[in-house]
Amino acid sequence: MGQALRKEDQAPEDVSGIVRSGRDILYIFRAMATPCEVRLETGDEALARAVFEAVETEARRIEQKFSRYRPDSVISRINAAAGTPISVDAETAMLLDFSVQCYALSDRLFDITSGVLRRVWKFDGSDRVPSKADVAAVLALVGWKKLRWEKPVIILCPGMEIDFGGVAKEYAVDRALAMAGQITATPVLINFGGDLRVSGPRQDGSRWKVAIESVDRSGDMEGLVEISHGALTTSGDARRYLFKDGIRYGHILNPKTGWPVEEAPRSVTVAAATCLEAGMTSTIAILQGKKAERFLKRESVRAWCIR
Repeated sequence: MGQALRKEDQAPEDVSGIVRSGRDILYIFRAMATPCEVRLETGDEALARAVFEAVETEARRIEQKFSRYRPDSVISRINAAAGTPISVDAETAMLLDFSVQCYALSDRLFDITSGVLRRVWKFDGSDRVPSKADVAAVLALVGWKKLRWEKPVIILCPGMEIDFGGVAKEYAVDRALAMAGQITATPVLINFGGDLRVSGPRQDGSRWKVAIESVDRSGDMEGLVEISHGALTTSGDARRYLFKDGIRYGHILNPKTGWPVEEAPRSVTVAAATCLEAGMTSTIAILQGKKAERFLKRESVRAWCIR
């Protein structure tokens, strides 16, 4: 998911560890290849440290378990099985079932087998667009219906992969907030790379203020959203793209074609009860291309599109 949201008055990017930020105690660390932030509205540093430790521990647990870059992760074990049946635990099964729901709701556009396309697509800002033949060769390995999922057993065809990159970070935010809630009822905001969720309003009843970042000028604010409950996520192509012959190729790929989604918004921000729900909706909206706004209206969600 995107990185277009930043908490208002965020500490400088080079700050890490625990710092004071107005009436909050702020903890910044890095996990899941993204900056992570926890804000707790309290003056009790011992309480804050307990929350911060619980949040970071949970974030790193999920990263370790579901990252495709970890050779000992569940995802790596499934992907390396090459046709051998793999039995998964209840948490992994839940995320697989959620991914099936996303697949169905998106008319097969939200597909966790599409990550294999990264073998030919490198969104580094260059002009190195793959050939149609290269894309077609990898596309043969894409398609949820090509694998077998009969809980708790999953079987992938040799060469296929699954990737929880579209759900793991959002799930981590939801889990981290639950960990914080077990320790304190103090207002908290958790933001992992622009996907965030709050425990409730601030102590005075006011809302948290969140900036929507510009898609063209890093650091500039496109708008301001106020939130007292639930989550916000953003999907978009502000930082990962290719540019060739006057055409910008965003990093969100259509798993049916193997090519970037055409006529998609530059970013979509969605508010929902949980990060998983918001992330699913913002990603599916981008995958709709020119029909993104129509999809969001049909789903009756609070959303902001930037084109």
